[in-house]
Amino acid sequence: MSASGKPVAAGAPTAEPRSFLDALGEVSEAVEAGAGLPSVARATAHALDASVIVLDARSNVLAVACASPEDERAVMAGESDAVAVALVVGDAPIGELRYRARSEPPPASLLRLVSNLIGLEVERAKAPERATEAAVVDFMDDLLGRRIADAETVAARAGELGCDLSQGASVLVVRARPQHPEEGDWRARLLTVAERGARAIERGALAALAAPGWTVRHGVTEGDGAPRELVIVAPGPDAATARRVAAAVHSELESGLPGHLLTVAVSRHADDPADLHRAGFEALLAANVAEARGVAQLSFEETGAYRLLLPAMSEDPSELQGFYDETVAPLLAYDDQYETELVHTLESFLEADGNVARTAERLFTHRHTVRYRLERVRELSGLDVSSTDGRERLSLGLKAMRVLGIHPPGGPARERGAQGGRVPRERKDR
Repeated sequence: MSASGKPVAAGAPTAEPRSFLDALGEVSEAVEAGAGLPSVARATAHALDASVIVLDARSNVLAVACASPEDERAVMAGESDAVAVALVVGDAPIGELRYRARSEPPPASLLRLVSNLIGLEVERAKAPERATEAAVVDFMDDLLGRRIADAETVAARAGELGCDLSQGASVLVVRARPQHPEEGDWRARLLTVAERGARAIERGALAALAAPGWTVRHGVTEGDGAPRELVIVAPGPDAATARRVAAAVHSELESGLPGHLLTVAVSRHADDPADLHRAGFEALLAANVAEARGVAQLSFEETGAYRLLLPAMSEDPSELQGFYDETVAPLLAYDDQYETELVHTLESFLEADGNVARTAERLFTHRHTVRYRLERVRELSGLDVSSTDGRERLSLGLKAMRVLGIHPPGGPARERGAQGGRVPRERKDR
């Protein structure tokens, strides 16, 4: 039993009364010795007379100094007077110190100084990892931005990062849309969890929030304004390996990132490292089509007629954007302004082979309403759905919209939580 009446766990070290400077000096010596975070955590536990856990900014456990597994679980869960202290270096949060005092709470001044020392040690220990992460991002940006194109250079730079491309590779694009407001950097968690799933199948897989050459899609934006996508390069001998990686990533995200709409898209297998840029566009196209169809996993081979638009997307997206602007864009603008369903009606009409009655059944609305909406489509686009040419151009316009990753009102981009908790407006046009 401690002096304060708290029970002391079996095997837990008992602290002898020491001065403030002695306690601080013990932690300082561990840092100066360069023995690593585990030794610093043990010195901290002794100095504070507490059970201690050190975590990084992504809540990954870096070091533990607890009396037992049960003690560790309680500290992690914040039970029994456990306290969490943010580790900050230069105003940037880099992790967290969690502790539970075994006797009296440590003096606030000692806790602050010890936390600063641990923060500096975490910063030092994580520096090589951050350097590697930055190198992966640079490689992905250069690869997918087509700033490196020859196979030898691509393979050499990937090899420096532990990714062997001698048997080829596939590219995955991974997306997660939160269904409720998220706290903290959930995209960092997305990267960590997805990377863990990929490396469970292929240890040399590379993952990064990359800024490739596809700038028409509204992706995650970093400080430089470049659109970001979570991209994974999965080395392996065939497409079957990539499918296993995709399944593992999706499974890991389902358990590690609940409450998100998930999309995992896979390119074809690229035998030549020089073809990975093309594979990146294939994975992006598959991701856009998957979101449009509302499916969680999709390969490029499963995109059907959308594959025909890949050259336009990868070589000159402005042509595809221009065709979309001339056909379907006015309908989206009208739907957004007046909360109507012209685009959804047009899609349903084309899927029903131009049959108004079947379209009305699919939309649970009256045939007159369908005819009225199709007339508005003609007025806004200048294309008549009753003509073969009009239907073909509008159908291609819808495909261009999907390939470009543009979502109509009420689509995946407007679902609950997709934009920081934004809730879609009620439909008025019934």
